[in-house]
Order: sequence, then C-alpha cells, then structure tokens
Amino acid sequence: MSQGYAIELYFDPALENQVLKAWNVLARRQISTQLIEIESRPHITLFSSPFIDPAKLENIVKNFASKQEPLALTFSSIGSLPGDNNVLFLAPTPSLSLLQFHSHLCDALKKEGIEIGDDYRPDSWIPHCLVAQDVPKSRMAEAFSVLKDLKLPVTGYAMDIGLVEFSPVREIFSFMLGNSVEA
Repeated sequence: MSQGYAIELYFDPALENQVLKAWNVLARRQISTQLIEIESRPHITLFSSPFIDPAKLENIVKNFASKQEPLALTFSSIGSLPGDNNVLFLAPTPSLSLLQFHSHLCDALKKEGIEIGDDYRPDSWIPHCLVAQDVPKSRMAEAFSVLKDLKLPVTGYAMDIGLVEFSPVREIFSFMLGNSVEA
C-alpha cells in the first residue's frame, strides 16, 4: 500500500555513485540498509504528499523541467534530522540556484492548486540527500564517523526530476532538466 508520493531531484551518474558509496559502506557495516531495500535512488526530495494525482503532476513537472537547466550541486556537510527515524544525510550547499529551483517548483504546483506541506515550503525546506534511515541510536556516532571518511565536498549536477510512489519506491515518471522528452 502506498505511503505517498514525492517529487525528487536526481543526479548525474558520478554524483549518484558518490552517494551510493555512502549507502554501501553503511550497509557493509550493517548500520543501515533500508534505502537499498526499498529500492530508492539517490535524490533530493523537493515535495512530498500522502495524497496526490500523479496524472495532474505529470504535465506540471514536464513543463517545469523543460524550462530548467541541469543544476550544479555540492554536497558539503553531513547532517541528521530531529525525530524518531534516525536519518543521516548529505547536505547540499544551499546555493541561490538550488533554492530558486525549489521555490519555482512550489510556485508551479501552487498555481495548479496543489498545497505545499510545511516541510516543503520554500521558507522551511531543508535540502538533503538521505544516506541512512532507521539507524539504531547506539550506532549513530559510528555512522557519523563512517560518513566523515567520505571525501567532502563532492560536486556534480542535478540532471532529472521525477515522481515516485513509496514505499517500496516505484518511479512513475521522470524528465531530464532542459528537455521535455521523457528520460
């Protein structure tokens, strides 16, 4: 049964591989394997909702993607969010281009009557790329230590935007940035 939908920003292959390296080292140490198990793909979540009509979103996202260019990204720090699910993430440097990209997407969604939840409003959104979730509390320090061994910063580009249903993750559609042809 679906838990919701998310619009996700995907990376170029080299940057995606850097994130997968973090996932794999945490999995090998048996700290966190959940992102691999739910068949996720490295990404930054731009919007999420438990209830959405994917067909309505497809044209919005397609039109939005066609007007965008690949977006430079730099993952420069490691972080964790408050809450019970013990997540760790790589944080992109919050560049003006990334923040504007997100804000313009929210504007496009609002224009079509789609409500933006508190976590994804431009004034409260925390851009991040999950590398672990449901990390046992007793292993959070170890997980941080493992991630500190990554050679940050890592740079690359956001190349695609897509809609997924979760969980497990199932891609519904994706579009290349700057191109209205389906990826």
